[in-house]
Amino acid sequence: MNKIVYVTILTVLLFTACDKEESIKPDNVIPVVKSESSYTVLTDEDITYADGLGHNSTSTSPMAIPQKLDVYYPDNNSDNRPVFMFIHGGGFKGGTKTKPEIVEMGKYYASRGWVFVSIDYRTVEELGSINGMSREEVLMFYKGIAPQEWMENAFQGAETIEQLQQSIAMYTTQRDAKAALRWIVANSNTYNINADFITVGGASAGSITTIALGISNQEDFRDEISITDDPTLSTTNLNETYTVRSMVYFWGSNIKLDVFESVYGLNRYDANDPELFMAHGDQYDAVTPFEEAIELQGIYDNLGIYSKLVTLEGFGHGAWDATVNGKGLFELSYDFIVERQSLRVE
Repeated sequence: MNKIVYVTILTVLLFTACDKEESIKPDNVIPVVKSESSYTVLTDEDITYADGLGHNSTSTSPMAIPQKLDVYYPDNNSDNRPVFMFIHGGGFKGGTKTKPEIVEMGKYYASRGWVFVSIDYRTVEELGSINGMSREEVLMFYKGIAPQEWMENAFQGAETIEQLQQSIAMYTTQRDAKAALRWIVANSNTYNINADFITVGGASAGSITTIALGISNQEDFRDEISITDDPTLSTTNLNETYTVRSMVYFWGSNIKLDVFESVYGLNRYDANDPELFMAHGDQYDAVTPFEEAIELQGIYDNLGIYSKLVTLEGFGHGAWDATVNGKGLFELSYDFIVERQSLRVE
């Protein structure tokens, strides 16, 4: 399929790696987590992790917009905590880090010993109005917000202004998610995080962003725009690096990597990509079809990387209340992370 078509499909409907040959670590550097809720959960809310350029409804020039995250962490004395960063959905049009299911998930994991970080990021809401603008005016309006080559690709696939802005928001979302993860690494001592045990997850658009975050190279969605055109890059902990150990995918897709390949001609999949847990409903889903999960599992199988697909039978998109063999999404993903990261459980 023509890669440009992927942009159209996504925008109409929705709208790094760790070495698998891991050395055996001594017990004292492997985090300990609890099998049951064991700790009071503390929360630090609305922390600015970076700025990003954007527009309000009346601006004519890009402005710096603070991007926020919430940190859920256990009230214990551990200095060796795993971390789980979660990215909300919303079709790249909106959404919030405080979606009730995500708040519940944050408390679930933090009460068992994780640091859980829920992030907001730039969406169409921060892209202002481009009604009546010419192609050249739009390119100038979003200079420093998205690379020109990404915008040119979006113009080819989009049929409406909304679709065009959603395609551009795909880029800003990714840039911000990577900045959030670098912030986590930069602040690991504050929250006693062991950065060797990083999990990234998301739902829907957040899941699409998760896949691109874990599989793309560190410089992708970061270096396509110069710091001259986007001075806010200086707020994003550019010197930090990270290794994603596990990815958790709820009803998502690998479409953003397809778009990235269409724009830059770069296929980023390789045998060192993070292991992957997927939960996806098998019912009709116009947003992220079940076939997307099957495709991604096939890519992983061909690369020899461990992945697990849990089929949510009888469910479609947004199946937060789904259960499989009596286990909900939180417990299913917990089991995967604990097993594949060889965490010590008490």
